Amino acid sequence: MNAIILAAGRGERLRPYTDTCPKPLLEVRGKPLIEYHLEALRIAGITEVVINLSWLAEQVETRLGDGSRFGLKITYSHEPEALETAGGIVHALAHLDDRFIVINSDVFTDYPLKQLLEIESKVHLVLVENPVHHAAGDFTLEQGLVGNQIDSRYTFAGIAVYQKSFFAGVAPGKRALAPLLRQVADQQKVSGELYRGEWVDVGTLQRWQSIDDSSKL
Repeated sequence: MNAIILAAGRGERLRPYTDTCPKPLLEVRGKPLIEYHLEALRIAGITEVVINLSWLAEQVETRLGDGSRFGLKITYSHEPEALETAGGIVHALAHLDDRFIVINSDVFTDYPLKQLLEIESKVHLVLVENPVHHAAGDFTLEQGLVGNQIDSRYTFAGIAVYQKSFFAGVAPGKRALAPLLRQVADQQKVSGELYRGEWVDVGTLQRWQSIDDSSKL
């Protein structure tokens, strides 16, 4: 089982900082965001990681190298333009195992990734309580199954496990993930869990600053 960290996005809402620094390398508490994920994956026992890149890709590669200083082997999946979540995963499928973890590089969390290693369902999503900026949430969770009902939704944390077969037949190119997830959630084929620990979507300057006031804003 390996993992892919999604790191190709432009980070428009974090400009002007992301004009010259790729979002995964923005620092939180003295360390680039993406390095927290690399360390957490290694602690969980994952040794091979794929990182998809587009915007300012060379900076990420220069910083992380081949992954050896993290105890990992890093493979880079380059995109001519950011292909969104599903598109980026499909583009990198040749580098991914039959089951793999997916993590958005722009979330900050202490979620224990090791507990994902035993997941056997085709799709498993980690959900969190709805933050203020996303009060409507994304999915419901009942008896371990993710659904699409309108009420009592939680927010998708950007952490998941997929079987490779879930993406079979998905055409390459720029493609969002949410429509695919909603389709299988309607069929009650998505397992999930609710995580109540630390989690922040570092998508705006305010949220970045909220994690650590020492961030240089």
